[in-house]
Amino acid sequence: MNEKDTDDFGHRAVAQAIHMHDLHATVLHLLGLDHERLTYRYDGRDFRLTDVHGDVVSAILS
Repeated sequence: MNEKDTDDFGHRAVAQAIHMHDLHATVLHLLGLDHERLTYRYDGRDFRLTDVHGDVVSAILS
C-alpha cells in the first residue's frame, strides 16, 4: 500500500477506496457464502447484509 492512499491522518482512503457493502460482500465470499442468498424478510421487505448494493472486489483477492 502506498502512503498516499490515505489522508494525512490515516482516517480516510483517498485512492482505491471501496464501499462498505463491497467489503462485506468480499468477506462473505471469502467465507464461502453468497451475499445475495443471505436474505431475510422483515416487515414486507427483503433485507440482506449488503443491502441492494455490494459486489465482490476481486482485485483485493489476489
